[in-house]
Amino acid sequence: MAANAQSIILHQYDISPFSEKVRVVLGIKGLDWFACDEPVIMPKPELTALTGGYRKIPVMQIGADIYCDSQIIIRELERRFPSPSIHAGSDNGTGWGIAMWTDRVLFQAAVAIIFGGGTPLADEAFIKDREKLTGRPFDIEGMKAAAPMMAEQFRAQLGWLEEQLSDGRAFLPGDNPGLADASAFYNLAFVRWTSPNGVKVIESFPGVAAWEKRVAGIGHGNRQEVSREDALDIAKATASTEKANADPGEPNGLKPGDTVTVMADDYGRDPVSGELVSSSAQHIALKRNDPRVGDVVVHFPRAGFLVTKS
Repeated sequence: MAANAQSIILHQYDISPFSEKVRVVLGIKGLDWFACDEPVIMPKPELTALTGGYRKIPVMQIGADIYCDSQIIIRELERRFPSPSIHAGSDNGTGWGIAMWTDRVLFQAAVAIIFGGGTPLADEAFIKDREKLTGRPFDIEGMKAAAPMMAEQFRAQLGWLEEQLSDGRAFLPGDNPGLADASAFYNLAFVRWTSPNGVKVIESFPGVAAWEKRVAGIGHGNRQEVSREDALDIAKATASTEKANADPGEPNGLKPGDTVTVMADDYGRDPVSGELVSSSAQHIALKRNDPRVGDVVVHFPRAGFLVTKS
């Protein structure tokens, strides 16, 4: 089956931890989707043609609607495909807070263990790329020095998971897997892919290790492949389905038709500018044009992103 304007296209690469979070959600929901593999480092001309400059992975494309950051990707998957829900139990709101913890604090502990533990992942090209991405030195020696302390932090946070699982529940929210599971799991998967020392820390928590196997057993849904050029052709031939919507609670008076710029507030702060189409407390959508793909609407979350009026 070939991808089309209704297909879920995930611009990703297999060792991307944040892509793994989305892939687990696709598995929880049992969805068909297409992997569009992107380079690990810049340049990424096909991706930035879609996004307007945003370069981080993953990005989800459905027709001419482009979703940047795993937070807005998962929120949109839940909106379009609400059953089974990622909000298992009563974590409709708190699941997103847990995801913010795992995306920042837990992820940084995992990164320090991986790159500070002698794993040969970072060649010169990768280091230079990540320095441009973060705006600061990619200090391998500093990470090596910090690795023992960060192992303590990683262990402490895994202890929270162990306590959550101590009543015999199958998944973090309860009997069914949800957003909290996908969010915590991808960090452990990243460590398992790359860091034998980190794996030893994980294995010291038997409840966590058993839970990991249950989450891995969910799978990734039904994956197929699509080329970058075919993905761009789909965007070119499609119109966005996003409708103009003015948010009466918009705190800074932004409204459809305004020219705005959006950027991440942590790293990868490549600004994306366009015409505001819709916004809410949880999202903002911009219309922009690129010669290769025509008009597209690019979607971002609000938490973790900065919006300014141009």
